[in-house]
Amino acid sequence: MAAVFLITLYEYSPLFYITVISLCFVVTAAMVLGWFGFDVPVILRSSDETESVVPVPEKRMVQVTNPFALEMGSSGVASVTEGVSLLPCCLEPCVLSCYWGCGVHALQGALQSHQHGPSKLATPHLFQEALHFQYHHCQSFHISGEDREEHYTKMPANLGITDFGLMPRERYHIVAVLTLAESEARDTYNIVASVTVVHVPDDKYSLSARILFQYLLTAQGNMYELKPLFMSAESKGLSEATDPDRSTEAPPESQKIEPGKEMPGIEDEEDWSEEGKGKDCVVCQNAPVNRVLLPCRHACVCDGCVHRFQHCPICRAFVLESFALFQQTHMEEIEEE
Repeated sequence: MAAVFLITLYEYSPLFYITVISLCFVVTAAMVLGWFGFDVPVILRSSDETESVVPVPEKRMVQVTNPFALEMGSSGVASVTEGVSLLPCCLEPCVLSCYWGCGVHALQGALQSHQHGPSKLATPHLFQEALHFQYHHCQSFHISGEDREEHYTKMPANLGITDFGLMPRERYHIVAVLTLAESEARDTYNIVASVTVVHVPDDKYSLSARILFQYLLTAQGNMYELKPLFMSAESKGLSEATDPDRSTEAPPESQKIEPGKEMPGIEDEEDWSEEGKGKDCVVCQNAPVNRVLLPCRHACVCDGCVHRFQHCPICRAFVLESFALFQQTHMEEIEEE
């Protein structure tokens, strides 16, 4: 029956016959590729493809307290010759060590030694030894637990350094390291050091002062990079999310990380409960958002919809794993409200 139909169609119009056969081949190939997990263009996907072939793995998370926070000071002056103001905020007495002109490879080697070496970088002295003293100048400040003042750091003028060369550079402008000052506190907290790389303008590169990246070092030899979570500020109940002091979408130079609250994959449930109320899943528009997709870090789906997608609904990035913002009992309380 099908053969007779194709022969009749060919006799009627060979061009139309070739078009129909080609279209059937493309659709069949797309269905086969989609069945085996290959990515295909959105226009060739069927409406029932939202059901994931492989469930998205759940990343196991633990909650710890981050005793460190560091951000740029409010002073408008920031350059290699004029110095820069930094605002630390710590839960315990700490030591702020500012390494001017720290070597890029020296810092990478120090971080690797923390992860794989026998001693962990829990004190300023150990950090200096791990850097092999490959920096131009080091300035230290003692920070009390109640200290909320800005600290001004500057490289001595007698060094005669006004820039760090052309790109790509072999040295960072400032590497600011926060470590706990008391040994008892180092035994209490899982996080023992915070490493912040800061850029300031110089004669060769006038990019404004900003934090480039931050790392948290743990007593077990792990290293975590602080990254923002991306949540929509247009949903109801998220007016506070547009505040730069709390926004998870803020750029690195203005992102503020309160001590004990933000770490990659480690969230404070009380803060999320305030921001999560009224924010609905972008898929079903019914349940509250409770899942962060990795590696894109979009928080946009609920527990029921997270297993129905292989790609992020926001950016279409492939989803490797996810983690929950709240525990199940906490989510039930939000839904009741």
